Amino acid sequence: MQKSFNQKVYNLLKKVPKGKVTTYKILAEKLGTKAYRAVGNAMAANPFAPVVPCHRVVNSGGNVGNYSGKGGKKGKIRMLEKEGVKVKDNKIEGFEKVAHKF
Repeated sequence: MQKSFNQKVYNLLKKVPKGKVTTYKILAEKLGTKAYRAVGNAMAANPFAPVVPCHRVVNSGGNVGNYSGKGGKKGKIRMLEKEGVKVKDNKIEGFEKVAHKF
């Protein structure tokens, strides 16, 4: 049986370690597609959080972006900060240093 696109995204995302973030674009490109929005839709539909850590996915510019999980954007920021990712004004500090690129 062929894995669904969402399942492929979730399997890849599980490889992003605590203290790191990745982007919709990086995930899509690693999967060989330019379907960045589809990656975002997969995050919004993620039934496996926090095992599949969708809170670690941010915008390409380092902005935290939205979060459909518990606590919304503030909850996402709390989770990231608990893992050691610094956030200021909804933006990841030192984004290039904490960006996981596979």
